[in-house]
Amino acid sequence: MFELMPDIKKRNNIQILGEGDQALVFAHGYGCDQNMWRHLTPDFKQTHKIVLFDHVGSGQSDESAYDFEKYRKLDGYANDVIEILDELQLSKVIFVAHSVSCMIAVLAANKRPDLFKNLVLIGPSPCYINQGDYYGGFSKKDIDELVETLESNYLGWSSFITPVIAGDTEQPEVSEELHNSFCQMNPDIAKHFAKVTFTGDNREDLGKVSIPSLIIQCNPDAIAPLEVGNYVKKEMQNAEIKVFDIPGHCPHLTAPKKTSEALNEYLSKSV
Repeated sequence: MFELMPDIKKRNNIQILGEGDQALVFAHGYGCDQNMWRHLTPDFKQTHKIVLFDHVGSGQSDESAYDFEKYRKLDGYANDVIEILDELQLSKVIFVAHSVSCMIAVLAANKRPDLFKNLVLIGPSPCYINQGDYYGGFSKKDIDELVETLESNYLGWSSFITPVIAGDTEQPEVSEELHNSFCQMNPDIAKHFAKVTFTGDNREDLGKVSIPSLIIQCNPDAIAPLEVGNYVKKEMQNAEIKVFDIPGHCPHLTAPKKTSEALNEYLSKSV
C-alpha cells in the first residue's frame, strides 16, 4: 500500500483500491467528485491499482486548500495531478479524465510525459467558444450570459445546466445526482471553477501531447459536440476516437457498461 503525505491525501481526498500493478487514475469533471466513477471501478479492481481523487474545492477535498490565484488557470489543477502521482511514486499511469479534467490531463502530460502511459479523454473540449473556423459549440455571447447567470443565481443555473449535461431524459436520476453534486460545492469556488472551465482556451496544448490517447465522444453532446471531439483527435499526435451514439456528456453515468467496454478494449490493445 502506498504511504501518502497527510496533507496531499487530505487535500485531494485520495483513495486507492484494486489488486493490479498498473495504475489506473480517474479524474472527475466540473461539479462532480470521485464517486461518479463508481460504475466503472469494479470492472478494473482485479487487474489495476485504481487511484481516485477529488479536485480541490470538489467532493471531500480540503476546501481550505483552494487558492483562487492558483486555480485561476487549469495549470493549478495539473500541478496537483503531478504532485499526486509523484507522491505515490507512480509513472506510466493510465489516466481517465472527464470533461474539464481532460485538459487538466493534457497540461499535466505535457509537463511530465514520463508519468503517463495512456490518456482516456471523455468529452474533452479545449475551448467552448466558437472562434473563426473553430467550432466549440457556444458563441462568446452564450458563454458571457452563462457566466453572468451562474454568478447571479448559481443554484438556478445548476438546475438548468445539469439536465443538459446528463442529456438522457430517460435517466432523470443522473440529472438529479449531478444537480445535488453541483449544489454541494462552495458557491464561490463553483463559480470560479466554472469561469475557468468555460472561458479557457487550450487548443495550442493539444499538439504537444505525445501520449497515446483515446477520446470517448457522445453524440449528441450539447456541452462538447462531436465536432470538438473530432478536432481534438485531429490536433493530437497519437489519438483515436470512439463515438457513442447516445446523448449527453457523462457516459460513465448514463452508459457505464458501454464506457467500461470501450476502455477495456482500448487498454487491451495498448499493452
